[in-house]
Amino acid sequence: MNTNACAVSGPVTGPVFYHRSGLLSRLAVCLPLLCAFLWLCLPVAARGEEAFSLDFTTIRLGDAACVVLVVGGIQGDEPGGFSAATLLATRYDIQEGAVWVVPNLNFPSIIKRSRGLHGDMNRKFARLDESDPEFPTVRRIQELIRHPRVALVLNLHDGSGYYRANYQNYLCNPARWGQSVIIDQDGLPSGVFMGALAQEAARVTAEVNQRLIKPLHVLHVHNTNTAAGDKEMEKSLSYYAVRQGKAAFGLEASKEFPVELRAYYHLSMVEGFLRRAGVRFKRDFSLTPQGVGEALRANLGVSFAENRVFLPLEDVRPAINYLPLPKGSPARAVTSKPIMAVLPCRDRDRELCIHYGNRTITLIKPDWREMDHSLEAVRVTVDGREEVVPFGRVLDVAETVRVHPQEGFRVNAIGFDSGRRDESGLPLRRKDFAPRFSVDRGGTLFRVEVYKNQSFAGLFLLRFNAKNARLAKGRAILPDRPGPESKLGF
Repeated sequence: MNTNACAVSGPVTGPVFYHRSGLLSRLAVCLPLLCAFLWLCLPVAARGEEAFSLDFTTIRLGDAACVVLVVGGIQGDEPGGFSAATLLATRYDIQEGAVWVVPNLNFPSIIKRSRGLHGDMNRKFARLDESDPEFPTVRRIQELIRHPRVALVLNLHDGSGYYRANYQNYLCNPARWGQSVIIDQDGLPSGVFMGALAQEAARVTAEVNQRLIKPLHVLHVHNTNTAAGDKEMEKSLSYYAVRQGKAAFGLEASKEFPVELRAYYHLSMVEGFLRRAGVRFKRDFSLTPQGVGEALRANLGVSFAENRVFLPLEDVRPAINYLPLPKGSPARAVTSKPIMAVLPCRDRDRELCIHYGNRTITLIKPDWREMDHSLEAVRVTVDGREEVVPFGRVLDVAETVRVHPQEGFRVNAIGFDSGRRDESGLPLRRKDFAPRFSVDRGGTLFRVEVYKNQSFAGLFLLRFNAKNARLAKGRAILPDRPGPESKLGF
């Protein structure tokens, strides 16, 4: 543990924070901030009569005088960094110390798999014109870096190849950035928390190098000696932090790796620095490439209309048709991961795309409806027992479920063709549902929608016993998709 002192200050100002004291539940959520700098100019029909926006989220974990700030996604084509930061924000329990996580700093560029829609954001920290579209974002993250409680800054990147101090081959040489810890100088003045940058970086790389998947993956410390004339690095976030008297490190995983291996090395480095900073933590997954991949694929979901509509997305179909939604609800959607977003689909005026990182995992064709809020739940008999099922719930069914009739309301079980306008009171069995109407590709999840006249009250999902369900074939949902990435490094 580093024992240098850290300054203490008053309340946080700047970005809105989401505080949690323990592990997030299965439906852990991060609300997108609504004050944005990016406006998508799309027809009113697609926007549900509201403008859509993207902004970065800051999530605060734990509570202590000294804060470790972890930033992911400053460059949108580097999914290892923003994926690792997402897992840190949603799957770690900080037991002692404090960690603030920005998993999606350049969210619009993440969605578009672009290094930077308006230029490289990591080159905007020395000087920036107010006319730059990213001026508000850069100023807000600078304000966060300057906060007196922030003592250590970790900026997560994916870099090309493998950094080596001497030329070995095309992928292993001084011009590469992957598998390195970046420092701008050897150290900061005496008394600065973790200010011995070279020594701290060397200790962490030595620790992580004990857990390499392959010897080629060895980490090295890369000192850019920024003040000696590196004009590009002078513009970076990490050097801005150093100029504010804060210990700062750039963490680079190699772009030669799939996203789960990149995130594995990122989290290994982050954990090393957290231990050095005296932060105690637990995570609820194994720190292996497989464990990281499973954590990235798990707990995908989105809710609308104050949780009257919830959709699990781990095995979601490519499209969900005629989903009843109130106008304006997509802009207030709540997602289970902070790098997920609900946005109008490009070139599809009347459809919504759900993004996970730079990947579109499904699209929704909304059925815009007025809402009725007079009912919160319905009574059902499921496999012989009576239950009250709130809207937004997933109800497990082994054999049969019946929705009790409710005066003034009607039930529509999607994919169940009874020929009746109101399907309350009828036995609902999986064999009676057409599989193509399921929410999931496995054919086990079906919507039950409740209406009062033409107004929509809410829906819940039936999840039938999956032992006889067809096996879903297809992709494992990760926050990136195959495609070209920038070969540029830090």
